Amino acid sequence: MGDDGRVAGRSAKKQTVRNMILSLAVIVPVAVVSYVFIPHDESNDPVKTVSYRVELDTARRAAPYPVAAPVGLPEGWRATSVSYDGAGKEGAAWHLGFLDPKKQYVAVEQSNGPAAAFIDDVTQQAAKTGKTERVDGATWDRYEGEKYDALVRTENGVTTVVTGTAPHGQLTRMAAALKAEKTKPETNPDARNSA
Repeated sequence: MGDDGRVAGRSAKKQTVRNMILSLAVIVPVAVVSYVFIPHDESNDPVKTVSYRVELDTARRAAPYPVAAPVGLPEGWRATSVSYDGAGKEGAAWHLGFLDPKKQYVAVEQSNGPAAAFIDDVTQQAAKTGKTERVDGATWDRYEGEKYDALVRTENGVTTVVTGTAPHGQLTRMAAALKAEKTKPETNPDARNSA
């Protein structure tokens, strides 16, 4: 009886392996045919463009400082990320990320929190070079890092950083396009009349 049990066990194992090979023989050709005949766009860019107008308007009403965003960038720049956090650990923080025409990343970052920690965070630990650059009459400090380079300006307790993987010229182009505005919160005329 022991020999019969071993023979039955071996037979079952052989049958399982055989079934697995037969299954693969059916599945692999179906997968290959599906890949060949189902259209797929290899040039499709997985990074989606975002509209940031609503977030910008909201941030300009809520932030305790004038919020910066570009005006008049050349064709080919596209926004890919936007956020505003009014109560973060780094103060009221504004972020607007772009891809330039060559698909290099450029971000506008602003905060009224402690400058050193904020700069270190958003520039991925880029270091101050000691060089400055004049952009539309404003002086920006240049930073360089392994991941990101940056232009940094602190004014009236607000730090503005233009940072990313794009070449320095593109960071300068973004800095030159920035326009900082503060929108007064809307008042409700009905609330005044009812008081």
